[in-house]
Amino acid sequence: MTHHRHRLDKFRRVLTEQPVDTFLVSEPWNRAYLSGFWADDPQLTESSGVLLITAEEQVLATDFRYQEQAEKEAMGFRIVIYKETLTSVLPEIFASLRTRNLGVESHHLTHDRFVRVEEALKRWRPEGALVPTLNIVEGLRMIKEPEEIEAMRTSLALTESVFQAVAGEAAVGKTEKELAWRIEQLMRERGAESVSFPPIVASGPNAALPHAVPTERPLQEGETVIFDLGARAGHYCSDMTRTLILGEPDARVRTIYAIVREAQLRAVASVRAGLSSQDVDRVARDYIASAGFGENFGHGLGHGVGLAVHEKPGFGKTNSMVLEENMVVTIEPGVYLPGWGGVRLENMVRVTGDGCEVLNNNDSFYSF
Repeated sequence: MTHHRHRLDKFRRVLTEQPVDTFLVSEPWNRAYLSGFWADDPQLTESSGVLLITAEEQVLATDFRYQEQAEKEAMGFRIVIYKETLTSVLPEIFASLRTRNLGVESHHLTHDRFVRVEEALKRWRPEGALVPTLNIVEGLRMIKEPEEIEAMRTSLALTESVFQAVAGEAAVGKTEKELAWRIEQLMRERGAESVSFPPIVASGPNAALPHAVPTERPLQEGETVIFDLGARAGHYCSDMTRTLILGEPDARVRTIYAIVREAQLRAVASVRAGLSSQDVDRVARDYIASAGFGENFGHGLGHGVGLAVHEKPGFGKTNSMVLEENMVVTIEPGVYLPGWGGVRLENMVRVTGDGCEVLNNNDSFYSF
């Protein structure tokens, strides 16, 4: 409860900079971050509830299915249970909060729901207005608290143990789907709440696809196999990538692997608070380009990790954000050659004042 109260205090300080008197939180991870209410939203058009926050009050509106959970988890919130729809109770809530200008998360609210919320506000106050905002809570989530970092250490350690087990089982003839399912199975058996994303196992030419979907393709001798996996444990995500080579690697594999590994090491060495994410991306990108593979590294260098597996800040050629202490980000350069395959290597790091801390303990990299 203490950290949620602290987060609400931080959120309210940010809220004073917005032209609103009430804020509606609909994004599920933002809702959980501020309230401790961990109900799941199966898809964008479904909702287990919303938060309504003012300078003095905080309300969680949800339906009867979540009443007991809400009362247990959202300590300090006034719980409003609706029997029909959320918008049917919103005018009453707006009246109790004296809402005039309502901030909403425009990056999450569908147009249909935006219209319905707006209609509900105007039933209470005809001159009321919805104010679209962008990434306000996400901005707070970028800086991780000690318990969040510890949760990610636990999640990452679990992920690494699963990778070690599956890497030991990887062999010529095993299919990508077999190994991907084995990852999911072991994640659950070793205590994960779920995988943080569907695992990627991509072999041979499929490894040229950064977001490959596992297929029935059997692994073959001498090719690269990209494993990208992560667990959710204690509500927090992890994300790591390793590239295995079955059998003896040829000169091309050795060269490309060594380039990607060096790019990763250089980028990690450059990370520190005060530097922009774009500058870190450039370190890896320029090195890969200098080796002749600049056109084969098309995605950003990394991303933040936390309650969601992809959070701010982002790393890219046009994505620039100043890094701050206790951000947790991935560093994952890659080289992808259509028709041949690819190599990607990914670690998670915590930004510090004078550098970064690599959170991975797994050091299963080849030295070519």
